[in-house]
Amino acid sequence: MVTDLMVERRLALAPATLVSVYRTMYTSRRIDDKELVLKRQNRVYFQISGAGHEAVLIAAGLQLRPGYDWFFAYYRDRALALQLGISPYDQLLGAVAAKDDPNSGARQMPSHWSNPNLHVFSRSSATGTQFLQAIGAAEAGYRYSMIKEIEDRAAHFKHDEVVYVSAGDGTTSEGEFWESLNTACNLKLPVLYLIEDNGYAISVPVEVQTAGGSISRLVSSFPGLYIEECDGTDFLASYETLGRAIEYVRERRGPALVHAHVVRPYSHSQSDDESLYRPEEERAIDAARDPIKQLGNLLVREGILTPEELQKVRDEADAEINEAAERALGMPQPPKESATLYVYSPDVDPASSEFDTEDGAHLSGNEGTMVDLINRCLHEEMEANARIVVLGEDVADASRAEYLNRVKGKGGVFKVTANLQRRFGSDRVFNTPLAEANVIGRAMGMAARGLKPVAEIQFFDYIWPAFMQMRDEVPLLRWRSNNGWKCPMVVRVPVGGYLKGGAIYHSQSGVSTFTSIPGWRVVMPSTALDANGLLRTAIRCDDPVLFLEHKHLYRQTYNKGRYPGSDFMIPFGKAKVVREGADLTIITYGALVQRSLVAAKQAAQEDISVEVIDLRSLNPYDWRAIERSVKKTNRVIVAYEDFVSWGYGAEIAARIADELFDHLDAPVKRVAALDCFVAYAPDVEDATLPQTENVLEAIYDIAAY
Repeated sequence: MVTDLMVERRLALAPATLVSVYRTMYTSRRIDDKELVLKRQNRVYFQISGAGHEAVLIAAGLQLRPGYDWFFAYYRDRALALQLGISPYDQLLGAVAAKDDPNSGARQMPSHWSNPNLHVFSRSSATGTQFLQAIGAAEAGYRYSMIKEIEDRAAHFKHDEVVYVSAGDGTTSEGEFWESLNTACNLKLPVLYLIEDNGYAISVPVEVQTAGGSISRLVSSFPGLYIEECDGTDFLASYETLGRAIEYVRERRGPALVHAHVVRPYSHSQSDDESLYRPEEERAIDAARDPIKQLGNLLVREGILTPEELQKVRDEADAEINEAAERALGMPQPPKESATLYVYSPDVDPASSEFDTEDGAHLSGNEGTMVDLINRCLHEEMEANARIVVLGEDVADASRAEYLNRVKGKGGVFKVTANLQRRFGSDRVFNTPLAEANVIGRAMGMAARGLKPVAEIQFFDYIWPAFMQMRDEVPLLRWRSNNGWKCPMVVRVPVGGYLKGGAIYHSQSGVSTFTSIPGWRVVMPSTALDANGLLRTAIRCDDPVLFLEHKHLYRQTYNKGRYPGSDFMIPFGKAKVVREGADLTIITYGALVQRSLVAAKQAAQEDISVEVIDLRSLNPYDWRAIERSVKKTNRVIVAYEDFVSWGYGAEIAARIADELFDHLDAPVKRVAALDCFVAYAPDVEDATLPQTENVLEAIYDIAAY
């Protein structure tokens, strides 16, 4: 029986719109079905469906604006992708791994949507990471609206834009969901959360995933968060609910969360069999709520279409999908040689001569410490580029800006960011919650929208909550989107030991963890002058850069430097010979540079001439400088602060043995930390980390071989 409310809802949308909605929903489902058939034929290699979610997704897509709003959609959002403009053919190109796949160039699994023109952000298979990136994208608009020094800022944000982010109910168990809500509500960001609750996270039911079984009830205490539930299988109810939520967000009243109850008529993916954990009667209940059946019945019942006309809509959609599939299957896969394309920027090479102003630098003024010259570089670059924002824990002088005229100011634990907030304001220099993933995920979202975040992780030892963002997200964005998206950003991190009392959690130096990840540029200066030049290159680079600052070197007197000028840059991948020698080469970086120099001077008293190379840049590194030196001296030591096993120097040593074996007169020697952790006791710390005497002993061993 048709109720008055149903008639009222229908009249809010034109009959033609409802028919179009039905066709898009049906098309989405039939693409799923086509992919499943092709998977069984081994012509598609993975399949995950959006079945059962179609109604609420079309309701969202009709009211949001592609190319205006921003979309962080998840893998079940096929119907939304269709509604926004990612065609069946585009989707099937991804499914068959065609080189012309517009989502990723066949680099990602199907259903990982991406389209820069539509503002559909590339996302990974990692569930939950999208929440913080969406927050960063929303925050980018927020920052653009306030940083008036950005000349073209009006072209980069809309005053009523909405950032859409979606996930299944299971993904709300991830900590990054909660971190995102905290920041969204704190800053009143224009974020629309759509939680598509189909009752299961693969095989785990919602009552096991979520305390109380309802995510909307669980988040009800967040201030300013608009929350509404709806039957996500009912298109009209979903349209109304989302309309209210979107209006709330567009009016800048804060974020909104729509908890849509949907169904999952198919298994989680083609590699899952839901009959193993769901009884037939439960699956039958879901089938009865199928959104496509519901809307089709409504169209016939309301007299909008006859059964024959409804079948014609289906037939037309089927024909389109079949034709698109045949075309997609005829497309070739990407060429094998394309594998390494877009790991890094094809447009900006930070290892090029464009970034090399080192030799012509005019030094002036008194000598400054590494902290001094990093701070000065940040001041100058922020002055020159209003898009630069600095964020992290304690980086501001005082979050309560009204105190600035009464307090000295923090400016970071090591004072590296001192006075940046005073000079550039709280819109550009701001503290974050004590949540490392929050720092990196937000920075990624901001960078993707054209800001230049310089983020700080307070200690390398605490970087690990951000590791999912730093391993699966930031360095892969350009590659996985086939150069459609990028997130050039700098992550500054104090690192390393040799500080008495640092103990286990303030002395870590696991640089090889990050140098082994394609997509990151990783540098570690050993002098104040190098820190200034490498940081400037990092900020002007078009790739993500991990800028490692050794804590022990921050305020040493031996590595001080005079001011080199505001255009001083050192290219990545350019090592520095800090001591010439003829008998033996030491390849090193960071705090081991000074220890190696001291050891080399002591060895000189025994008539052993040692050449010391400071790599400065760890990825890329200067292989040519290593090659020249090894060919000259024929003996080599690699000194590094990482664990001796699996550490950074192990790769250098292996490559020397592999490519320069004929030039060696002795084995390649490694000097590194023990394969254990740094203790609080100073004597034990000294025994754990490589010292000058360890380097000297290695020199004598290799020289005598």
